[in-house]
Amino acid sequence: MYEKDNISKILKALSHKDRLDIVIGLYHNECSVSECQKKMKLPQSTISQHLKTIMEAGITESKRSGTTICYKVVNKFAIELIELIDK
Repeated sequence: MYEKDNISKILKALSHKDRLDIVIGLYHNECSVSECQKKMKLPQSTISQHLKTIMEAGITESKRSGTTICYKVVNKFAIELIELIDK
């Protein structure tokens, strides 16, 4: 079972449409800030701020490859939500 505090943080982070879109995109294909920016057509700073919120909620993790940081969804509750949304 999931802890209510964690669920609350995740739901709050995903309550913003752009953050939800970012998380759904990262679920399907891990990518960098610049790749997210190209797909979503939002400013880099906006994507970075959203990713910070998403990471602080424990939804994603990042991995550095040279100068690029790639993000992927790792939280099981968030994955279950995305799978429900994608049906």
